[in-house]
Amino acid sequence: MEFAERRRLVFYVILLFLVSGGMVYLSKVRVADTNESSSAITSNGPSIIVQSPAKAYEPTAYDYEQEQASRDGTGKMYLGREISQVMGHAAIHWLERPEREAEEATSRVMNGLAKELKPDAVIVDVGSGSGYYSFQLAKLVPEGKVIGVDIQPEMVDYLVQKAGRLGVTNVVSNLGKVDSVQLPAESIDAAIMVDAYHEFSHPNEMMQSIVYALKPAGRVYLLEYRAEDDAVPIKPLHKMTEAQSIKEMEAVGLKHLKTEGYLPWQHFMVFEK
Repeated sequence: MEFAERRRLVFYVILLFLVSGGMVYLSKVRVADTNESSSAITSNGPSIIVQSPAKAYEPTAYDYEQEQASRDGTGKMYLGREISQVMGHAAIHWLERPEREAEEATSRVMNGLAKELKPDAVIVDVGSGSGYYSFQLAKLVPEGKVIGVDIQPEMVDYLVQKAGRLGVTNVVSNLGKVDSVQLPAESIDAAIMVDAYHEFSHPNEMMQSIVYALKPAGRVYLLEYRAEDDAVPIKPLHKMTEAQSIKEMEAVGLKHLKTEGYLPWQHFMVFEK
């Protein structure tokens, strides 16, 4: 074989090795990227974003009725209740108001939940907003986790930044959808909704997704301003009666266990899967 031909052959062999090695390297990079995509890194330190499951749950669509919208309402009807308009992220200051303890006795809520939740429980705060409840819940589950779910990216970002500032590592944030909390099957011990459920644009589908994410015998803690009490200074569509709440939870298969009556403005209702 001529020297020039041997040189070309060596060149092709080296090129083949380089190409093969490059393909192997790129495949490893893609795998690493895939693994890392399950959590987002933030400037505040370790990731506190929970990625949606690979195969998101798809709830069965519910057939809502539509009527003329009333003040503060959407006109969308669910089991006889008009769904209210949503409080946007611009109202974070109201969620964090210093009067909230006096008005809602949040410390009593925490005392009640302390008797319900195990230290390693995973609880999702649906409609977590600014995380007012999320960070209090985190103290009850030091070996567990609180997942704050909100459909507004601004609220999710706020919770991420707040967790970083406070150095809290067992509060994570997840961007949900209007009809789903975007969590895997039987992955949570409990769900809590504080003055948020009445705003859900797709309450039936959202509750389907919560029931899907609950472990067997998992519980739902529903706090809503009492619509039966005219003295509660909240707009009518932002309040719910106990009877209406029970009807809507039973519609997705949840069983009403009890309603605590020790809060000044709210029903504290407990449901079980």
